[in-house]
Amino acid sequence: MQTDYTQLAKDKLKLLTANFATTLDDEDEEFMKNLQSKNLAGDDPKLYRYWEWTQGVGLYGLWKMYSKLHDKEALDILLSYYKRQIGIGFPAKNINTTAPLLALSFVYEYDKENKAFYENLMDEWAYYLMTGLPKTEEGGFQHLTSDTLNHGELWDDTLFMAVLFLANRGKTTGNKKWVEEAKYQFLLHARYLSDKKTGLWYHGFTFIGRHNFAEAFWGRGNSWITMAIPELFSILSLDYAEKKILEGYLMSQIAALCKYQDESGMWHTLVDDKTSYLEASATAGFGYGILKAYEQKIVGEDARDAALKAVKPIIDFVSFDGVLGMVSYGTPMGRESKDFYKEIPLRPMPYGQSMAMLFLIQYLIMSEQK
Repeated sequence: MQTDYTQLAKDKLKLLTANFATTLDDEDEEFMKNLQSKNLAGDDPKLYRYWEWTQGVGLYGLWKMYSKLHDKEALDILLSYYKRQIGIGFPAKNINTTAPLLALSFVYEYDKENKAFYENLMDEWAYYLMTGLPKTEEGGFQHLTSDTLNHGELWDDTLFMAVLFLANRGKTTGNKKWVEEAKYQFLLHARYLSDKKTGLWYHGFTFIGRHNFAEAFWGRGNSWITMAIPELFSILSLDYAEKKILEGYLMSQIAALCKYQDESGMWHTLVDDKTSYLEASATAGFGYGILKAYEQKIVGEDARDAALKAVKPIIDFVSFDGVLGMVSYGTPMGRESKDFYKEIPLRPMPYGQSMAMLFLIQYLIMSEQK
């Protein structure tokens, strides 16, 4: 019989939300220092301080807090954040700086004063993804970041950071080209990043060398997929064949995740390597994605139970000041060695906060449906 952690989950969600405004304003000194010399666009590095993928994922967690649990504080933080960014300005467009637009594509209607501005901003960014972003062979979204070109490379991060936004903006505006492009990017990334033997996903693929770099099954990278596919299904109505293909990839991945789950309920930062450290953001992402897949009737009770095993450790890793511990720092491509991922330091990050929020929100929704 599963233990009921409903009240503990509610308590920790309150702590995570109360801390979130502070987390969003935490300056990533290492990232900012790197941008001083490696900013590809050459614009003001200060524009990236609060508008990157780390904040973008976090903002999506806040949106879920409002849309699913009707938390007014979460909506207030979101609206305040986007209004502030109008004054600061926006950095150059790339995959990672697209991430904050995902939450905006849902929340912009609540800010009547700036709604038109946000609509223009989102459309400008969507056009960029379609026509301005460098493409790989076969028209893949090259994982261009603020500091790295990554020529000819597909990364599993791209689907959550940029393609979900394109899907939702396409749906909202009725732009079929954007919708079809979003679906195509999911299918293309699945083709080159999913491993047929294990069902897990590689961090990246290069068309230049036609290989998967260090062939690492990176934890958080895999969790972007576990989260992104059910999210896509929530946003778009896919054709039968498209949906069945993506469902198959997701089912294979989740079956592998159940196999490699640690007895603690956590997952390792290299999913198939027990010598790598246990990592909370990947664990929360897996838990959320699996419970979403269960809700959508893609996987069964065995997978659901695996996700539920992760609830207690995630609750335990949320401190009393609302910070999720055991989160690995932002992780570039491990190009030569899997050991690269074992050396990534652990530190609190906005995306860790958000992934814990998403997981605990989905746990509460499932608990209420019993």
